[in-house]
Amino acid sequence: MNTAALYHRPESEFAYLYTPDKMRIRLRTGRQDARKVALIKGDPYQIDSDRWYLDKTPMAKLLSTDLHDYWEIEVGAEFRRLQYGFYVEGYDGLELLYCDQGVYPYTEENLANANFYFRMPYFQEIDRFKAPAWVKDTVWYQIFPERFANGNPKNDPEGTLPWGSKLPDREDFFGGDLQGVLDHLDYLSDLGITGIYFCPIFRATSNHKYDTIDYFEIDPDFGDKKLFKKLVDEAHKRGMRIMLDAVFNHMGDFSPQWQDVIKNGAKSKYKDWFHIHNFPVDDYQMTDLPETAANLNYDTFAFTPHMPKLNTANKEVQKYLLDIAGYWIREFDIDGWRLDVANEVDHHFWKLFHTEVTGLKKDFYILGEIWHSSQSWLQGDEFHAVMNYAFTDNIKDFFFEKKFSAAKMVSGLNQQQLLYRDQANEVTFNLLDSHDTARVLTLSQGNKELTKAALAFMFLQKGSPCIYYGTEIGMEGADDPDCRRCMIWEPENQDLDMLAFTKKLIALRKEYSDLITYGQLDWLQADEDSDSVIFRKRYGNQELVASFNESEETLPLFDSEQVLLDQGLYTAEHGEQFLKQHGFSISLKTIEA
Repeated sequence: MNTAALYHRPESEFAYLYTPDKMRIRLRTGRQDARKVALIKGDPYQIDSDRWYLDKTPMAKLLSTDLHDYWEIEVGAEFRRLQYGFYVEGYDGLELLYCDQGVYPYTEENLANANFYFRMPYFQEIDRFKAPAWVKDTVWYQIFPERFANGNPKNDPEGTLPWGSKLPDREDFFGGDLQGVLDHLDYLSDLGITGIYFCPIFRATSNHKYDTIDYFEIDPDFGDKKLFKKLVDEAHKRGMRIMLDAVFNHMGDFSPQWQDVIKNGAKSKYKDWFHIHNFPVDDYQMTDLPETAANLNYDTFAFTPHMPKLNTANKEVQKYLLDIAGYWIREFDIDGWRLDVANEVDHHFWKLFHTEVTGLKKDFYILGEIWHSSQSWLQGDEFHAVMNYAFTDNIKDFFFEKKFSAAKMVSGLNQQQLLYRDQANEVTFNLLDSHDTARVLTLSQGNKELTKAALAFMFLQKGSPCIYYGTEIGMEGADDPDCRRCMIWEPENQDLDMLAFTKKLIALRKEYSDLITYGQLDWLQADEDSDSVIFRKRYGNQELVASFNESEETLPLFDSEQVLLDQGLYTAEHGEQFLKQHGFSISLKTIEA
């Protein structure tokens, strides 16, 4: 047995309170290395009297990656504390005790040593990771406001182009606004959307608004606060939550604070609001400013001089940003903040932010934009979830890029799930395209069947799925800025078949939300030499089986009671069912609970 592969860490995703009275414990072993794993547990104050170390409770293999197997067990928290270790039996016959002090022979002498064990000294409910329950049932729709709909031409900025008259460049304006969103709320409701994620709507100079001038004002190109309040209220009436984009890593260079620094230099009262190396600061003008620049004497987002980085360790900056975060909750009843460039802001500030917004609205949703492993932000005192790019990149790499086998995709998906507590996985933000990436139909090179298959696969994963505006009607677009095209509203120019499919997919996701979220996941087929994948989810008395075929060969299917959604499914002469390439089948049957 490869004992070096054994791993566990208390008070982490390997050992955490899932509910106030249930604790989940995981152990990592080498891939196909352990025959049996069991938990040895008891009250730390009763180890001598009860000799609980002589009992073993079997653990179940949860998921596997290329290198490791992961085992899990859920135990009661009735004593409010726990002392525990692991019995591990290898295929080579080796039996051992894995505990806080390392690896030992499985002997009664070692088992009786109280100092060997992992401990959860006391189950503190205040420290338990809590996520808003509504998010797991939400289907999001991301809107880039400048490109969704022009509802009020009177607020168009100077130089606004006719709607959809050309492919977008970085500086183009087409007149999209909040009135346009309000006008199409019934469209979103009919689609089945229950959450709207807005890219920034606050006063700024650009079309994307990530260069904020005033966080307390709606950009006049989009409307005003009265209109936004009406939009939120009307969305809530339709059962839709509203999430806004908070750009707290940096400001726009036309913000009054930065302009004061340019004017007054070291004498500016805002000089400590930013990361400035020396004075005077380099003053770049919009007319002669390159898109990016290096060797600046102040820190920025990337190398963009338009976006000086905020010093969120500064008390005045903290108060200013926390006031903003609370203002839009108190005055407009928004339901979530998506935090731009969240990984470049200090953890201390995000902890203050979490306390502020959840204190105002207990079930408020905090979503960080992080594209990589995010354990540090998902401990329960900063974010509830992240934009799950690292997870869904595995889906895109399998379906669109054809970079690796089904087995490699499954390994990557499992690896990402195992990085976090289940509370975070259940409300994570799953997406295949966004304002920062190419659209899925472009990634699939226009293959609509392939696009549908990838979307269906993503919608069946644990987490909260998101549709980028226009994906539902077959819009295309390469990387930014091409992915920010104007929404197509003429029915004759929309892909109505894709729209009908998206409605069915959303309805399925909403109806079987608990089964998808809480169901026990089993990968039934995902081989190294295979381009097909089959998985099962079981919850209560229901079993969902999903089959996806990306190979050129047909894929035989399991028997099922009810097909919920399918593509490329056909029945052979003797009744056997098969899937063609890019085909999928999502079926349901009743089982004994």
